[in-house]
Amino acid sequence: MPVIVETFESGGATVGPDSPAVDLHYAVLGTESDLDVRALVEGTIPAIVRGMVFQNYRIDHKGGGVWDVSVRYGREESQAADALPGGDPVTPEAPLGPSYTFETSGGTQHITQSLQTVAKHARPGKNPPDFKGAIGVNGDSVEGTDVTVPVFRFSETYSIPAGLVTHGYKVVLFHLTGRVNNAPFKGFAAGEVLFLGASGSRRGIEKWEISYQFAASPNAVGLQVGDIAGIAKKGWEYLWVRYGDVEDEKVLVKQPESVHVERVYEPGNFALLGIGV
Repeated sequence: MPVIVETFESGGATVGPDSPAVDLHYAVLGTESDLDVRALVEGTIPAIVRGMVFQNYRIDHKGGGVWDVSVRYGREESQAADALPGGDPVTPEAPLGPSYTFETSGGTQHITQSLQTVAKHARPGKNPPDFKGAIGVNGDSVEGTDVTVPVFRFSETYSIPAGLVTHGYKVVLFHLTGRVNNAPFKGFAAGEVLFLGASGSRRGIEKWEISYQFAASPNAVGLQVGDIAGIAKKGWEYLWVRYGDVEDEKVLVKQPESVHVERVYEPGNFALLGIGV
């Protein structure tokens, strides 16, 4: 099965006010078929690099199943008519963008542990038991409550040449949906951004307009639950508390006995989205 790898000289830039450009370089190994090479390249290369849009690529057969691939990115208005992979013409339309939207309305989370017990009261002559911040202790259960937690939702919309929106690229979007960033992304640390998916619509025969949806939740360190301290969790990991019976004020009460942090989303390489990091 052929593979594609980015080579060490990739990423060179041409600097200038009139025609800035970025060139990526790849090697394709394991095939003698130029059709296989084109399919692999078009399913792999990003649509946008450092704010530059894809213009064209060149493949050179070196023999023995080895191919050199060079890919050029530049300003959208400078695209040539034969820029699209496969030779289809590209006619520049509106500026590439992107356009942005965001909201900070937060999300809802069910919690069983408070940040602080502000007050406790009991009938005269009695001292209230200490539940160590457990919320809604009722017999053998800890009912908890729903609270609003900080979630930053944002979207970016790009106009992308139709030749780059291949089946392979759509599969990449499918597989990255529901994953969290495995490296810093758009100013957020690894583990803080969840990719909610993308939606696209075709504009004529030459462009796709694709919106990428994300939600960000902050990583946390130094958390404390009851008497258990030194807890760290990434933004989209799930923290839950196991409660046990402890005698307090001569009665059995529920108190945090252990804290567990679970990974519930797989990590993903958001650089494959092709919209920069």
